[in-house]
Amino acid sequence: MAHRRKPLAAALALNTVVLVVELAGGIQASSLSLVVDGVHNVSDEVALGFLVLAYALRAGLSGRLLRAANLFNSIGLLAISGLLLWRVLERLSNPVPVLGLVPVIAGIVGAVGNWGVARVLREPAREDAAIRLAYVHNLGDTLLSLAPVAAGILVIASGQAIFDSIVALVIAVAIVVTTVRSVVGSHRELLWADNVVCGHR
Repeated sequence: MAHRRKPLAAALALNTVVLVVELAGGIQASSLSLVVDGVHNVSDEVALGFLVLAYALRAGLSGRLLRAANLFNSIGLLAISGLLLWRVLERLSNPVPVLGLVPVIAGIVGAVGNWGVARVLREPAREDAAIRLAYVHNLGDTLLSLAPVAAGILVIASGQAIFDSIVALVIAVAIVVTTVRSVVGSHRELLWADNVVCGHR
């Protein structure tokens, strides 16, 4: 399964770059839109990390363990998104200055990075259900990472930091909705079924 380990490792490395850039940029610029998107990438980091581990271990990881990791990862993402939604609502009531240029640059880096993750996963996704879900997920993340770019442009153009919070709210809601849909829509492959192909044969 070495032919799957390399693209998975490359995807994990790219996602790590996106994660660091968005979280660091979001904190530095006081941009919740970047922070929310960055936290979303923490979930991707965990998922990709488990996939890399599944193909790195000699015996692989059991499908049951991967399904459990996927479930708890999704629950964790929903919990964190709920906390961030609360923070966004607070920020809407009390806006703080946002450095608009930072989310523009970091958002573009995030979009390119997520596209790169999807690109390297495209081939192995044809043979593995878990990798296929990661591939489809990162295609969607490519567009989602452009949301902070729009927030930064609106902040720069209008001088109103509240646009960053509005976009952060949209991102957080989108994350919650897509996570719930992913769990419900893929429960046959990742929660209950025994057809997840991971590890060595």
